[in-house]
This record gives sequence, structure tokens and C-alpha cells, in this order.
Amino acid sequence: MSIKIGKISYWHVHAWDYTNQAQEHDDTEIAAVWDEDPVRGKKAADQLQVPFYENLDDMLAQKDLVGVIVDAPTNMHLEVMLAAAKAGKHIFTEKVIAPTLAEVNEIVSEVKKQGVKLTVSLPRLNDGYTLAIQEVLQQGLLGKVTYVRVRLSHNGAVADWLPEHFYNLEQCAGGALIDLGCHPMYLTRLFLGEEIAGVSANFGYVTGKEVEDNAVATLHTATGAIGVVEAGFVNSHSPFTIEVHGTDGTLLYGTPEEKLLLRTNRAGEDSQGWKEVAVHENRESAFHQWVAHIQKDTTAEENVRIAVELTRLMEAANLSHKEGRVVRLEELKS
Repeated sequence: MSIKIGKISYWHVHAWDYTNQAQEHDDTEIAAVWDEDPVRGKKAADQLQVPFYENLDDMLAQKDLVGVIVDAPTNMHLEVMLAAAKAGKHIFTEKVIAPTLAEVNEIVSEVKKQGVKLTVSLPRLNDGYTLAIQEVLQQGLLGKVTYVRVRLSHNGAVADWLPEHFYNLEQCAGGALIDLGCHPMYLTRLFLGEEIAGVSANFGYVTGKEVEDNAVATLHTATGAIGVVEAGFVNSHSPFTIEVHGTDGTLLYGTPEEKLLLRTNRAGEDSQGWKEVAVHENRESAFHQWVAHIQKDTTAEENVRIAVELTRLMEAANLSHKEGRVVRLEELKS
């Protein structure tokens, strides 16, 4: 039997991507739409030939709806996800779960209380290069990881193709870092492989928007390993780039080709020069994983843990920029 899904907002730029995933999946379908912008929501519902609900509670009261996809403004996530969880609906959401750790913990607590399945779209966790890098790290070929740098940037603010509401500080809770920078942030944390003690951040406002369009955040660890997260809306030919450096080797990806290169002291006679490492096949998407959790009554524990940590790091980065100092993660209210 098809899993009927309610769509909560078409605010996010990826909202139609997730709609298409749901429509293309053999076991799911979009069956209802609510949007904080009724004009946009009605247009989407008409296009999908499904009912539009002006009141979110009315949509959530539909007994045949099993889950919801949340693409509402970031500052509305707490409100709509709590409502969805209390209505017993499983939740698939765009990152970040919410702007602050306190809000995230409230959402996750309610999700656990109601026994619904939460999965967050963190797509680059499932990409083949990420899986291949993790395998190399597990083999110990870099020794102790000392430095990770991940960069993701585009020209949306200078070429003017991002929607105007993506520059709304209240709705987005930030700019380039909390949007694009989410991906480098969770990857950098993943590849460092240890707890982050503090975060420092610097934001630039090249186009004079309300939110930053150029950003860097530095992750500090107790052992001296450092992570650097870079994101921007003002760069035309900036490749997605990963660097992982260790005491015995280095991994490079996307500089600029989409190849994974390794040089290590731990490969015996083959330790001289750079070697290309095969990139794995992509793992199934976060949406497919969410559907499987619903069907099998399992929980996306790792996904949610990484997503909670992502908000924690983003909140610390925003506070660091605001106050001009290193923010220790233990300072944040949970």
C-alpha cells in the first residue's frame, strides 16, 4: 500500500526535488499540501492534483497521511515538526533541523515520545566519495587526522538565481554557511572523527545582503586537529573540494576534477606519489532511507545524531561571528 505524504511548504529551493523523489518512489505519493504562502501552496497542490489545506492542523488530522516532508522556512521548523510529531506523522526534513540546539532537542524529544521516524536530508553522507574517504580513514592510511578542509560554493548571489527569501535572516537563520555550508560542516566533523571543542567563524557580505554570502568556520579539537568549513554565494568557478591531512598521508578530492587522490607513508613500496582511489557507488538517498525506516520500524539514529551535531556547530558559528570570539560548544543551551 502506498505511503501517503503531506508536503509542508514549498519555501525551500529543494522542495520540488523531494516532491519528485516521493512521486518517483514505488511506495510513496504526495497526497496533500500545506504552505505558509497560500498562493504558492495552492499552485503546487493544483499542479500535483492533490488537496491544499490552508490550516496545517487540518492537513495533519487526515488519518490516511503517514508522513510529511518539511521544506518550510528554517525558523518555522520547530512549530511545524512538533505539530507533525504530535499528530503521529513521520518526518523527512531539509537541513538544518532547526537554528538552535535547544530547538533541535525539543523536536527530537517529541519525535521519540511519539514514536515517529525522523530522517534529515544530509545527502553528501551518502555520496561515493564520502564512503571511499571513510574507508581509507578506517584503514589508518593517513595516520592521525590533523587537518580537514571542505569547501562548497556557488554564484547564486552574484548571478541572481537564488530566491530572494534565501537572503531573509529571520527565515533562514543565516546565509551561505547555514545553507551551503551545512554540507562541508557535517563532512568536516565526520572526517575529523573526534569531538569539537570550539568554533570560530568569519562572515563576509560581498553583495550587501542581510545574510552572509561568504563564510569560513574553524572547528577546534582538544587534540589539536583543526577543521575548516568554507561556503559562499559569490564564486563562479569554485569546485567542491575536500582535503583530509594526517601524520602519514593526505586525501584530496575535487581539486578540481572529481577524483579521489591519496598519498600515504603506509603503503610500503607504493608510498611514492599520488594514487587514485576508486570512488564507491552512492548509497541510497536519505529519502529512501526514511521510507525504509517507516516500513521496517527502524530508527535513523546515526542520521539524527549527525543532524543534531550540525545544528550545534552552526549555532556556535553564528554566535562566534556575532561576538567575535571562539565559542566553546559547552556554552550552548540544550
